[in-house]
Amino acid sequence: MSSAISANWTSVNAACQPLVDQLVADAQALQLEVRTLSNGTRIIDAGINCVGGLEAGRLIGEICMGGLGTVTLSTNSGFDNWPWSVNVHAKTPVLSCLGSQYAGWSLSHKSEESEFYALGSGPGRALAAKEEVLKEFRYKDNADSTCIVLEVDKFPPVEVAEKVAKDCGIAADELTFILTPTSSTAGVMQIAIRVLEVAMHKAHTLHFPMDRIIDGFGVTPVAPPGGDFMTGMGRTNDAILYGGLVHLFVQSSDDEAKDLAEKMPSNTSSDYGRPFGEIFKSYEYDFFKIDPMLFSPAKVIVTNANSGNSYTAGELNEAMLTTSFGL
Repeated sequence: MSSAISANWTSVNAACQPLVDQLVADAQALQLEVRTLSNGTRIIDAGINCVGGLEAGRLIGEICMGGLGTVTLSTNSGFDNWPWSVNVHAKTPVLSCLGSQYAGWSLSHKSEESEFYALGSGPGRALAAKEEVLKEFRYKDNADSTCIVLEVDKFPPVEVAEKVAKDCGIAADELTFILTPTSSTAGVMQIAIRVLEVAMHKAHTLHFPMDRIIDGFGVTPVAPPGGDFMTGMGRTNDAILYGGLVHLFVQSSDDEAKDLAEKMPSNTSSDYGRPFGEIFKSYEYDFFKIDPMLFSPAKVIVTNANSGNSYTAGELNEAMLTTSFGL
């Protein structure tokens, strides 16, 4: 990893603030609800007590990417039975996907009355800069306000808000939580938008030099909401594992580009070939027992910008999507 990879990185909090403002200003039209906790932390509900929607999920996905991603809907998924897809492009893919979008901040609180747990994603991670991946990139953002996206179906307690605000070095009333349950269309949309981030994380897991990835694009079907958390989680994972396509542009040798392409797709995993919900259940709902190589797009194209040569590996699996989506 080059120590200078983050030398010219911009502020993800500054870049996404206009999108957060837009989300709040258009909350009614986007079928969202906005409330505040007792300490002033703002909560944007995108599907717990309100409808949420695809457009809300699209904006939330761009917020997750630190304002450095462009997301559009299309009808070019490549699947006859499920034409809808989402297209994702990141201006600075390592920063946008791993420096902001990656759900790497574990947040929890337990009391006699209740228990809360969620993984936080979004630009607030770069203010706290507690995760090893951010320390590796030597990136820490500075801002007076921030937001965190939580994939949950319950509201966070004020204690979690206090912890996040303190770790980010901001006042509690300058913090926004955006809640995106997988039972809402906003929730499934923002997860689909993670297709490029999943590829970037896989490249990092494979120890590919991240400073050599110069651009990236992804496309994946938008899964139908599951009706409940577990079904939704299974379908949203399957959308990427069996329907996601990512194209990365790298500056490397041809051998390195080819090796990355061949090792990245989900079908290189020993757990490939069953719906994610079934896999998860077979491991007694323990994520850490699942083969980490599974968490990848279905198909990958890697283009070496130095030589102009491209390498393709993996496959789109419409049959598995049909099973998962209940078509």
